[in-house]
Amino acid sequence: MTDKIALITGASRGLGASLAKALAPTHHIVAVARTVGALEELDDTIRTAGGAVTLAPMDITKPDAMAQLCRSIHDRWGGAALWAHTAIHAAPLSPAAHIDAKDWAKSVEINVTAMGHLVPYIAALLGSEGTALFFDDAAVGTKFHGAYGATKAAQIALVRSWAAESAASGPNVQVLTPSPMPTATRARFHPGEDRTNLIHPDQEAKRLLAGIV
Repeated sequence: MTDKIALITGASRGLGASLAKALAPTHHIVAVARTVGALEELDDTIRTAGGAVTLAPMDITKPDAMAQLCRSIHDRWGGAALWAHTAIHAAPLSPAAHIDAKDWAKSVEINVTAMGHLVPYIAALLGSEGTALFFDDAAVGTKFHGAYGATKAAQIALVRSWAAESAASGPNVQVLTPSPMPTATRARFHPGEDRTNLIHPDQEAKRLLAGIV
């Protein structure tokens, strides 16, 4: 590869966008998200700072689309050095006994089912030398977070299995726990919260990446 490629799934906002900006000085960013406008803002920010980015406005739940993206990355660059997965569906807070069926289905589709094709596809791009980063959440298992927490826990369980399986041979699979940040996801779970003392995603991205890249 002539470039180090960092694939960010969920790159349009929050921690994903901040990871993309933090990695841009050393990596060519492939930014995946459904929100075209937010991706274009990220593109402007990275290019203004002298970085390189390829926008991939697509839905991670579509296996064919993701297969085509991974094939394109392989054909153009030969693989990827890093994958950071921040795409998530944050279902509305609800007691477990009152979870909306549509919210549950969407949570499973985005947070769990999509991982069934993302991990095999992207593992092939990472090879033995790459790094995959995933992000746990302390809200898992707390009250009213049933749909989000259950599907997030399933996602992380899959990742921990992958990490154990690849410990000796690679890639380097890590689960990190971010500090509370003033993101849109947190705002859905904590409406009215005083956000002044929360850590900005740009600052948290740099902390999480320290010692990894």
